[in-house]
Amino acid sequence: MPRTRTPHRGSLQVWPRVRAKRAYPRIRTWKGAKEARPLGFPGYKAGMTHIMLADNRQHSMTKGKEIFMPVTILECPPLKVASVRFYKKSTYGLSVSSEIFAEKPEKELGRKISLPKKASKKIDDFKAEDYHDIRILAYTQPKLTGIGKKKPEVFELGIGGSVQEKLNYAKAMLGKDIRINDFAKEGKVVDIHGVTRGHGTQGPRRRFGVMLRQHKSEKAIRNPGNVGPWTGPASWRVAHAGKMGYHQRTEYNKWIVKIGDNPADVMPRGGLTHYSNIKNQYVLVKGSLPGSTKRMIMMTDARRDHKKFPRDAPAISIISTDPKK
Repeated sequence: MPRTRTPHRGSLQVWPRVRAKRAYPRIRTWKGAKEARPLGFPGYKAGMTHIMLADNRQHSMTKGKEIFMPVTILECPPLKVASVRFYKKSTYGLSVSSEIFAEKPEKELGRKISLPKKASKKIDDFKAEDYHDIRILAYTQPKLTGIGKKKPEVFELGIGGSVQEKLNYAKAMLGKDIRINDFAKEGKVVDIHGVTRGHGTQGPRRRFGVMLRQHKSEKAIRNPGNVGPWTGPASWRVAHAGKMGYHQRTEYNKWIVKIGDNPADVMPRGGLTHYSNIKNQYVLVKGSLPGSTKRMIMMTDARRDHKKFPRDAPAISIISTDPKK
């Protein structure tokens, strides 16, 4: 019998497999939009449930029929705009040229960053033609949720429109709230950015999925059969034990099937496992999302927009509220 050979186990696409620097994602690229609006919005992962809906996908084999769909619940309290950032092009790309903070930020923001005591400039002193891009620095308000946290997450958000429209939008929203409806509507396709669950130190079998060796193999069964030529250091491409999980990952083309204001519609009887009661607006996203409960997940405009999902919200007949414990 010929010996069966298989491809390399474990993808090198996401190498190095190191822990993320923080528990929420950093977004460096934003897909532009014609209108002035935020290009992303965060939510706290609350848990999962399932719904029954009428399939409205154009080329689906179950089009028009009632189908079962698992969904993830994201609680989306409103954001606050902390500051406006003005970018100029340099020899190394875009860099922050100026930044102006809101006059009266929430006191919880001081837990995360150092706030200026007084502003040296006013936002009316800035002109759009002097800059190449304008973005906002926003922060979450976890105190409005029941997860038992006050320290906010602070991150940068891109804005759609021309530079002048971005400036007008930033002036209007500085120090004010941004809601999920300002970013998305039901039926929108988004990209999901999050930090996966951490699993600690794991062996090569679980970390890379190497084949189990035969039961009479020498020394180990759950290890790779060969780590390289003798002698010398082993290649970094060989599967070894190490840290697994807690990586920043992006999942493309996730479908928002519902944006709701009444938490009672999705709260299971007995509550959500490892999460408090939902107190704000929520979003139902098709499928599972990376990260543990209570962790912040960022939604952004889809960069590889897929046409298989309709842009209209499906008709939902049942949202399961059965206990999840």
